Amino acid sequence: MDQSIQIKAIASDTRMHILKLLANPKKHFKHQWSADPVDFGVCMTLIAEALQIAQPTASRHLEILKQAGFITVRKHQKWSYCKRNDKTIQAFTTWLTKQLTSK
Repeated sequence: MDQSIQIKAIASDTRMHILKLLANPKKHFKHQWSADPVDFGVCMTLIAEALQIAQPTASRHLEILKQAGFITVRKHQKWSYCKRNDKTIQAFTTWLTKQLTSK
């Protein structure tokens, strides 16, 4: 993975907020009725509502997080569902820590 894409992804308060919301989807998106937010992911529409931004704006932020590997996107019928990729996030934080502490 290109870490510069990942750095770009976390350089936005909005994208960081998305990752925080997706860290606990049961708490933040318990009203999602179409699929279990933990098992299936969170509908992009609900993410946009939670952020109080337009859906195209949310989609752009989510696309950057997807390119960075921080989320996965699953389509079901006409909706797209997002889920954190904690394995990739952990690998990035490990890499970043190593870069910042290496001599």
